[in-house]
Amino acid sequence: MSGALAAPSSQHQAYHLVIDGTPVALVLRRSARRSMALQVDHRGARVAVPLQMPLGEVERFVRGHGRWLLDRLRAHAGAPAQVRIEIADGVQLPVLGKPLTLRLVAGRGVRWRVGEDGGEELLLPAACSSAQKALLRALQARALGWYRARVEEYCLRLGRAVPAVRLSNARTRWGSCSQRSGIRLHWRLIHLVPELIDYVVAHEVAHLAEMNHSPRFWAVVERLYPDWREARAALRRAAATLPVIGPEAPAVGVPLMQVD
Repeated sequence: MSGALAAPSSQHQAYHLVIDGTPVALVLRRSARRSMALQVDHRGARVAVPLQMPLGEVERFVRGHGRWLLDRLRAHAGAPAQVRIEIADGVQLPVLGKPLTLRLVAGRGVRWRVGEDGGEELLLPAACSSAQKALLRALQARALGWYRARVEEYCLRLGRAVPAVRLSNARTRWGSCSQRSGIRLHWRLIHLVPELIDYVVAHEVAHLAEMNHSPRFWAVVERLYPDWREARAALRRAAATLPVIGPEAPAVGVPLMQVD
């Protein structure tokens, strides 16, 4: 890697480096943290470091992860663009892997129904100021009900008590499990086919038995969801195609999203 990091004039500093002959734009962020972290998402590459970390150590860290960094940047460059949903009558988006048609109607009510073609429709208030919030609330309510039923099913298979199940809007995790707060699942999983949601559910339920990622943990996952390897790869691919709702909705950086 060529190109040296100059002393930053602020806690956020932009750099242009050359790694194995490839120009790379990277942002260095200093904060009150103890370790270094290199991340890549739709915004580009970033390295987060402690406030007083010497630049030489930062350079060695980035250099040591140069191949990973280039691979992630290339993966983002070749990934399919996420579809941004602008709410209008007749617009479709996936729910549980099947198309849902939005219908804008007078009034304030929100209602699910079966359309004339047999597909699902969601009736939303026509007022632009209300439609997006109503859509998000409807999708999140649908997600929570679905997730709770699937967590209950996998807990039954594992012989464990059903914990609290809540929604997440995390930027880097599809799911998480805690002894204190229970299981959290990202609401945007509701766009995916049920089989991929089940993989995330099985992963988090497995943490009720093994709160780690040891071989024992993966053995529990295998017992609950034998095809977990294929599902994990499919989830990574499908994540790049999830819709982004509304002009203000943040895109999810796919390589950062993981099941924890």
